[in-house]
Amino acid sequence: MNRKRRRAAAKVRRRGAPAAGGSRVADARLREAVAHLQAGRLAEAEPIYVDILAGDAEHVVALRHYGVIHIRRGDPRRAAELIGKAIALRPDYAEAHDNMGVALKAQGELEAAVAAYRRALALKPDFARARNNLGNALKSQGKLDDAVAEYRAALELKPDYAEALNNLGNALNAQRKPVEAVAILRKLVALDPDVAGPYNNLGNALKAQGRLSDAVAAYRKALALDPDFAEAHNNLGYTFEDQGRLGEAVTAFRRALEIKPDMAAVHSNLIFCMNYDGTRTQADIWAETLAWNTAHAAPFDGSDRSHANDPNPDRRLRVGYVSPDFCEHSVGHFLAPLIAAHDRRAFEAVCYAQVANPDQMTTWFRDRADAWRSIVGLPDAAVADIIRADGIDILVDVAGHTANNRLLVFAARPAPVQITWLGYPNTTGLAAIDYRLTDAIADPVAMDDSLHSETMVRLANGFLCYAPSANAPDVGRSPAQAAGHVTFGSFNKLAKITPEVVGAWAEVLDAVANSRMLIKNRSLADAATRQRYLEIFGARGIDPGRIELLPWIASNAGHLGAYHRVDIGLDTFPYNGTTTTCEALWMGVPVVTLAGDRHAGRVGASLLARIGHPEFVAETEVAYVAQAVQLACDFDKLALLRGELRDRVRQSPLCRQDAFAREVEGAYREMWRRFCADA
Repeated sequence: MNRKRRRAAAKVRRRGAPAAGGSRVADARLREAVAHLQAGRLAEAEPIYVDILAGDAEHVVALRHYGVIHIRRGDPRRAAELIGKAIALRPDYAEAHDNMGVALKAQGELEAAVAAYRRALALKPDFARARNNLGNALKSQGKLDDAVAEYRAALELKPDYAEALNNLGNALNAQRKPVEAVAILRKLVALDPDVAGPYNNLGNALKAQGRLSDAVAAYRKALALDPDFAEAHNNLGYTFEDQGRLGEAVTAFRRALEIKPDMAAVHSNLIFCMNYDGTRTQADIWAETLAWNTAHAAPFDGSDRSHANDPNPDRRLRVGYVSPDFCEHSVGHFLAPLIAAHDRRAFEAVCYAQVANPDQMTTWFRDRADAWRSIVGLPDAAVADIIRADGIDILVDVAGHTANNRLLVFAARPAPVQITWLGYPNTTGLAAIDYRLTDAIADPVAMDDSLHSETMVRLANGFLCYAPSANAPDVGRSPAQAAGHVTFGSFNKLAKITPEVVGAWAEVLDAVANSRMLIKNRSLADAATRQRYLEIFGARGIDPGRIELLPWIASNAGHLGAYHRVDIGLDTFPYNGTTTTCEALWMGVPVVTLAGDRHAGRVGASLLARIGHPEFVAETEVAYVAQAVQLACDFDKLALLRGELRDRVRQSPLCRQDAFAREVEGAYREMWRRFCADA
């Protein structure tokens, strides 16, 4: 072949079309490699692409496909190098720009990925796959409306596009539109009835809709098709937890971890679930958190622990708060007072928000932060780099082992001083977190601090500051006086209402003639869950007619208004209420609590001490029942409490945000001085 024909053949290969003449063998090899790649046989495809590129390093199709192999093998950086070469040789190669977007997204470079997908679509507007992938990148950025628009556009181009249907259903669910999500995902299930993934996602949407039993059925269908589907086991565990079926939840979480031991979020779910279960000791939970640290944080042990922060003990400090709950969430009612009341002359508040679905409360936080960083979709290492570059002096975890935590960011130790507070009622077990904010009632000095990885910092006036809802209705009159009987109540999560708790409540109801019990929780929208709880009470001799079960109430004012029907709040154990206790007290409802042997079981005691009612704190289950019965027999006292509790809460340390902020800042300053002294 002469030089002119060789140049022409190379040009054709760069375009990705078959070469002329003697390239028929190479073309056959390329078709063979493509067949292997499409079938997922990467080991068979790779040597063929290597061989093709050895003969022609500028073969754009081979470069792109070899890059795709690296994406599928988890090496997106090498994939981007190969695909980048293909794009340099052929800038109008739409498929390569799409693949480049996938490689960039896998590296956490979301803006660059979006740009790559948009370039692919500029070159090929009817490219359904690029529309779908663009939607994925936008969803990872928290831009759900834009993501939904792209998924819908992909489906207009290709109505039976299973992946786009799946992604649209998930995005609608993330937008809190579960009814629409269920409709889309049922369509997907009809298209692919023998594929496990759609059933798992359908389960998520049904769960969000409150149809827990239907969700369980969907997850079980997914697991029947794929018994090693770790994500479905995890979601099944979540749903069992919401139903109060703790033993089954723990089993599901452990099965997920057996299949995928590196799933740190699932391991956190297991640990959090253990806190609800009275049969689990603090030592059990401590052992599991240490296992979490070893399994998931150990890879960060070799990371750079040096910091360039100026070790001046008295300078203005940059405090970073990492949370998924900068939104309408119970944690927000306790985080907001501190963010609002920080002394900006001495402290700068930087919020690192893991908030995929922002709302009005998100805007409130963003407006009051000195700096705001959305970390949705960013890998842990990238978030740690941002925090380090921001020069954060003190980094505060506000999630612990709750959902959507970013504990692995802390494992990289991007800040000199690291603290956990508020969101999770126990030790994180994380060696990289130095301190935990608490108080001497929630964590008495006499308790065993050795079962905590952090140094306890006990705030003198309590570790919580509550911001009551601005739209809370006025306190109503005592319902017992109008009805002639007492109504006990609990608005806690069902995972906290264990059979042991129901047993204590049944004793109270049995001792107080004509009394009623009102339980409110979003999981009670599920008929089977309601029936299960009625049967638990019935097994303890309580007529189901004395138990009223309320599901979720959409408006916050309506939710708080339900306390108008409650005379006495009965706290849960070993995991007390926090927000529910504060809400009850704000609405004039006294709460009887049982102080336990760990932080989660002593929050009620801490709250009641702050408002000056320690007499509602029992040290034994017998005393808990007796206190509730005694209070129920005194209608005059209930009426008096109804009229005074809101003012008492308002004037107590529980609502003094400026004083609370000064105390927390004093603790921060002391921690910083210790660091400076060591530095």
